[in-house]
Amino acid sequence: MKTDKNILIAFILNLGFSIFEFIGGTITNSISIISDSIHDIGDSLSIGISYFLEKKSKKKPDNKYTYGYIRYSVIGSLITTTILIVGSILVVIGSIKRIMNPVDINYNGMILFAVIGALVNFLAAYFTHSGDSLNQRSVNLHMLEDVLGWIVVLIGAIIMRFTDIKIIDPILSILVALFIFINALKNLKIIIDLFLEKTPKGINIESIKEHLLNIKGIKDIHHIHVWSLDGYNNYATIHIVEDGKNKNIKKLVKEELKEHNISHTTIELEKIGEECLEKGCEVDLDNQNIHHHHHH
Repeated sequence: MKTDKNILIAFILNLGFSIFEFIGGTITNSISIISDSIHDIGDSLSIGISYFLEKKSKKKPDNKYTYGYIRYSVIGSLITTTILIVGSILVVIGSIKRIMNPVDINYNGMILFAVIGALVNFLAAYFTHSGDSLNQRSVNLHMLEDVLGWIVVLIGAIIMRFTDIKIIDPILSILVALFIFINALKNLKIIIDLFLEKTPKGINIESIKEHLLNIKGIKDIHHIHVWSLDGYNNYATIHIVEDGKNKNIKKLVKEELKEHNISHTTIELEKIGEECLEKGCEVDLDNQNIHHHHHH
């Protein structure tokens, strides 16, 4: 349960901190701090959601969820990502208003807050860096973004302290927001690919077929479907036509697929000449239909 505990620690650190930060931004009148705090509050909410969904995603498969609850973790990631996309757009709008009419900023206070901010977020990032779920990855990404965001704010505050160019504050704020926005979009693409059951990254269906056809006794392969629950665990179903001469076919196929990073395989064996009952959903490779030679 290490992941859960880390996410909880990160949540408490982050929530307490973002409230402190919002107050700080208001006192020092710095929109880059205020915008950072909005992004942080969004983060901590989404980390909270992640926490509950991560816990749920650890449940063992049952009759209601025969594949287990892993996708709940992905939904956590989806909510987090959406919050970040909306948050970053709001920040940009706020910053543009500031560029139109600049305000006075308390630079010393801003420098102080930025130093504390960088430290707190560095701690939180340290707590969440060792996780392997998509969810935990997105939480950790937030933490690192926060550290970077603060370092940027700090540099900006120091420059403004000595030059009094107020416009630096909203410009920094826009840069931080764009960075968050782009990363969130990348994350969104990964999530959408999962829900569309796209063939997982690093899985080459062609080369899998080639390797399997080299196994003694296998005459044909069709209906090969590979998908992933969470971006880490890959599943496959496959129909194999065999001549009955090799008793170890299933074991060999599963071993081969394990090497291709597929942990769970369901195999349907067919005899030569047996009519495959599921016509019409063969994978169309390179637009050449694979014709099954059925000997009647």
